[in-house]
Amino acid sequence: MKRAVFPGTFDPLTLGHVDIIKRALPLFDELLIAIGVNADKETMFSLEERIQFINNTFGDKTKIRVKSYTGLTANFCKEENAQFIVRGLRNSIDFAYEQAIAQANAKVNGVDSVFLICSPEFSHISSSIVRDIARHGGDYQDLIP
Repeated sequence: MKRAVFPGTFDPLTLGHVDIIKRALPLFDELLIAIGVNADKETMFSLEERIQFINNTFGDKTKIRVKSYTGLTANFCKEENAQFIVRGLRNSIDFAYEQAIAQANAKVNGVDSVFLICSPEFSHISSSIVRDIARHGGDYQDLIP
């Protein structure tokens, strides 16, 4: 079974995330959407709300599971018997950041990374932009599912 992990904080789930998830689904037998929990990072939405956002969007997809985790993503992959990490890339800056992490994950933990380039219509969307718009009372509904 080809199992992949799509990690993130998903604070909140955006249309960019949805794009990557939909495009990753045909590549794997199971896609585990893994919500990373970092005690040092303050989120706008609770873990329960973030899980609900994902379930509301993908609840009908039997190939998707949602789970939270702490610690290293590669260790979580090993615990879940996932051979792959899916990462969405918006631009060359994302690639430069993700490349070294991917190489370390492959070398140290034997987990390969699969990069999917974000569809152009979603390349401007990030959770941090959505949070900033929300904090300032702006309308962000066109950026989330």
